[in-house]
Amino acid sequence: MSIGNFWRSLGLLAVVPLVAAACGGGDGSSRVTTIATTAASQAPATSEPSDSGGTATTQAPTSGSSGSRGLPAVDPLSVSGDIVVAGSSTVFPLAEAMAARFEDEGYSGLITIDSIGSGAGFERFCVAGESDISNASRPIKDSEVESCRAIGRDPIEFRVGTDALAVTVSPGNTFATDLTVAELAVLFSTATTWQDVRAGFPANPIQRFIPGTDSGTFDYFVEEVFHEDEGPILAAGNTQLSEDDNVLVQGISGDGCDPSNASTTCAVGFFGYAYYSENSDLLSVLDIEGVEPTADSVNASTYPLARPMYMYSTASIIAEKPQVGAFLNFVLQFVNEEIGEVGYFSAPDSVLDSAAAELKAAL
Repeated sequence: MSIGNFWRSLGLLAVVPLVAAACGGGDGSSRVTTIATTAASQAPATSEPSDSGGTATTQAPTSGSSGSRGLPAVDPLSVSGDIVVAGSSTVFPLAEAMAARFEDEGYSGLITIDSIGSGAGFERFCVAGESDISNASRPIKDSEVESCRAIGRDPIEFRVGTDALAVTVSPGNTFATDLTVAELAVLFSTATTWQDVRAGFPANPIQRFIPGTDSGTFDYFVEEVFHEDEGPILAAGNTQLSEDDNVLVQGISGDGCDPSNASTTCAVGFFGYAYYSENSDLLSVLDIEGVEPTADSVNASTYPLARPMYMYSTASIIAEKPQVGAFLNFVLQFVNEEIGEVGYFSAPDSVLDSAAAELKAAL
């Protein structure tokens, strides 16, 4: 899908870390949050039990949880049962932030969130059938939908926000501040030195740090920069791949780039904007086609590497485990109050309203 087509299709597309440690990665690391049961001091609410032992209320909300977007109010104090989430490392910080707020407002169950990449997340959701929500930084593929349906799952897409994919370098790199998409294609494929990217750049060797092939970020970059041909980027030398975005951050920020010393490597890489935002003191972000990745450029559809972020589930999962529906309900109602703190950007209201309509039909 081209950059232009991506933005033209937005209208058709319909959650601050829990701890200060770095976010999970490709080794299957996860965040498991266990919250002790909170005694409810409010009027009793009508709850619906499920076979899995979870409950979720759609009445008697807490003071901070009034219904919106046409969804019924959700009371986290009355929600219990486990919720299993896995997928995109990009969506991971947002999912953590929403889980933290859900717990802070009284949810007494257990949320497990694995950061394993969009592709691996869909495999766990559609093939193994082990997760309740699949986080993704790209739309689900037709083949993945088929795999889901083969195990009796019909995935529903919930757009939860927007990421401005960040191309970053170490602070020592003072010469690269703005690249074109065409220069990105050279930088992440055939170039061996920065001078190969642009004649005015120094001849420092390039070290690349990029997401692994299970990552939706990798898929998106290949689609937009290499027109869906992953061959050139995978064939590039001096390239380290990792599903853990923090490994990428450490690799880029830790190089000894010195433009006056051509023997020093100058690293470059890309990942979701939240990882740049969290490490802006260690990294420099590049403008693309003369456009800085900001809320304004994302909302104006002028930043070339902006992309949607999703959560997927199914009506059958929501029916069996109403706590999953309650959490998604909570996300769609309050995501815009948390997403900026995480480092991402709000999805258009019309898109969130469409996602809410899909969820309401499944509740």
